[in-house]
Amino acid sequence: MTIDEELVLLEDSFRRLKIEYDIFFAGGSKKPPLDTESRVQTIIRRNIENSRISFAQRFRLHAIAQRYSVFSDLWRRKGKIKDEGYRRPEDTLLGVGGFGHLEEPAQRSAEPEHEPESFLIFTSDVIEVVALYEAVVRARETIGQPLGAFDSFATFVQNKSSQIRSKFGCQAVEYTVLVKGGQVQLKARPRKDF
Repeated sequence: MTIDEELVLLEDSFRRLKIEYDIFFAGGSKKPPLDTESRVQTIIRRNIENSRISFAQRFRLHAIAQRYSVFSDLWRRKGKIKDEGYRRPEDTLLGVGGFGHLEEPAQRSAEPEHEPESFLIFTSDVIEVVALYEAVVRARETIGQPLGAFDSFATFVQNKSSQIRSKFGCQAVEYTVLVKGGQVQLKARPRKDF
């Protein structure tokens, strides 16, 4: 099997793993998809140590590995909630079903505190978007908004950054994550000082 074929297999296995974990956390399966996860981890490890891999293939592999890392952390958190039960109203946002009745989070009298966070995006590399995505997830958790998918968020940020860079002729785009009026806002502005 060539490296490109193995990367295609890795992408397919990762896609299948996401679906199987969604089914597991929705209550449709009794056990987590450990076999599929083990297959994904094995392919990643085997190719990261491969010295014959080209730069383009390595970039593709690292992008998949980074996405797997983000989702793996999310699945770990969801698994902990499923094992221990809901402890905070924000835990219900992670969408772990199949046990107990979910109650609506209590209405908050004041807007939750969330300090604005800023991030610079220089390229269209998906790895640059991960920290921004995690900040948006944290902000959404504080106000009780549902979490969005990483892939669609990364595509949106990459397209928006390209538009701003070409329109303003800048090298970097600064994104600020803030909570205002009970909503998470993502503001983008060009940065020409880089």
